[in-house]
Amino acid sequence: MAVYIDPPVWPGHGRMWSHLISDVSYAELHEFAERIGVPRRGFDRDHYDLPSASYAAAVESGAIEVSSKELVRRLTGAGLRRPKQGTDGAAPPRDDSLGDPGSAGGAAP
Repeated sequence: MAVYIDPPVWPGHGRMWSHLISDVSYAELHEFAERIGVPRRGFDRDHYDLPSASYAAAVESGAIEVSSKELVRRLTGAGLRRPKQGTDGAAPPRDDSLGDPGSAGGAAP
């Protein structure tokens, strides 16, 4: 079991956010998120958007702290990366971020 979290450096909706991922399965990620009280609405394609107030609880529960680049590398390496789709259904140009917390499907209210 391996769940990873990046630092809460992503601004959105007046807060700072982290991304929480699994390099094993979405089922593992959902189970971990439920265990620490993260609502399912925080799931965005392939990760959870986690407010900075929840960062310590995630780490105390076993999430491994990594950089944002390392987090994307692990997610991609596990074959679990789901890039945003463009309006024409094609994937947009690749970047090394997971996106804006609170975007469609994100955690922010």
